[in-house]
Amino acid sequence: MKNPIVALVLILAGAVAADGALAYGQRPEPTPAAAEHGLARPPVGWLQFCSMHPADCAVDRQEEAQIDLDARRWRLLTAINRKVNGAIVPQTDEEQWGVVESWNYPDSGRGDCEDYALLKRRLLAEAGLPRRALRLAVVIDENGEGHAVLMVRTDRGDLILDNKRDAVLPWLATGYVFVKRESQDFAGWTSLGHQGSEMTASPR
Repeated sequence: MKNPIVALVLILAGAVAADGALAYGQRPEPTPAAAEHGLARPPVGWLQFCSMHPADCAVDRQEEAQIDLDARRWRLLTAINRKVNGAIVPQTDEEQWGVVESWNYPDSGRGDCEDYALLKRRLLAEAGLPRRALRLAVVIDENGEGHAVLMVRTDRGDLILDNKRDAVLPWLATGYVFVKRESQDFAGWTSLGHQGSEMTASPR
């Protein structure tokens, strides 16, 4: 049976995504995609997560590597981002699990940044988007700390779903420094070479 939090988010997101009047903002203008710079060491929490959920870390190279960002998919992205952000209560791994780092689905209704990102990816994949185009990424945030987000690769550039804000932004508009992300070609990570922008982030 689907977790009740997941079921509620899907129902609400589906209702919002079906109504363009409720969408958050307009589709972004095309921007350059983030460039890869070789291999990167996977986060320890990701390795632990993949040992428990191997299918969620597998890469199907027959899937599309990016999505066409039409109006329906844009509404879906913004709806899922907002609804997950509102449904999950922020809580650190140490507070919840008694460990420094643990990547999990936030089935308890609580979680930290990577848990939000994992749930958003699961919901978007269940809604029909190719998992290969939905990549977790590690960034350095406005406080100089590590932070995890979901990067959605589209024909308009790479978009970021973030638990710190409800707006879905192009990666260069987040104010973050991008360190690495999951590869689209194998179960591992690639470096993003600490790319970023000079814009200031506005965390929730």
